[in-house]
Amino acid sequence: MSQDQEAIIEAQLIADYQKLYRLAYSYVHNEGDALDIVQECAYKAIKNSKSLKNPQYAGTWIYRIVINESISFLRKSKRTELSLSELDGETEDSYTDLDLRQALGKLEPLDKTVVVLRFFEGMQLNQIAQTLDENLNTVKSRLYRSLKKLKLSLEEEGEDCR
Repeated sequence: MSQDQEAIIEAQLIADYQKLYRLAYSYVHNEGDALDIVQECAYKAIKNSKSLKNPQYAGTWIYRIVINESISFLRKSKRTELSLSELDGETEDSYTDLDLRQALGKLEPLDKTVVVLRFFEGMQLNQIAQTLDENLNTVKSRLYRSLKKLKLSLEEEGEDCR
């Protein structure tokens, strides 16, 4: 069974590599760090493949590892805000609106995760709930509260520019 689970996890990692990278990048805003996070995620997923109870949830299990690794990376490096100097020389993100990226950076990590998974990765709310191991209603509340915060933040930025 262990070899089968390893093969399933390896196939899932290969299939979702770009999505995992984008998710990590949405946290750290640095290509090299995001690549390191995905590599660490792959190592941990394969190493701990025996702990996966249901192989059909391999994808959400791997997403959770990436989220945890990203948050852990941020805690270790104490990088909580995107500075403009970091943007020089970086590869372009899939969402290039700087105001939006800064507004996302102001959200709590779990709130940001819900927004990124829903709107940038196209996950359904029930998939997000499964990935984060949270109640569906909790995910809905987080999403709507986060969208309200983003809207307020972006409106404030718009007023500052006038």
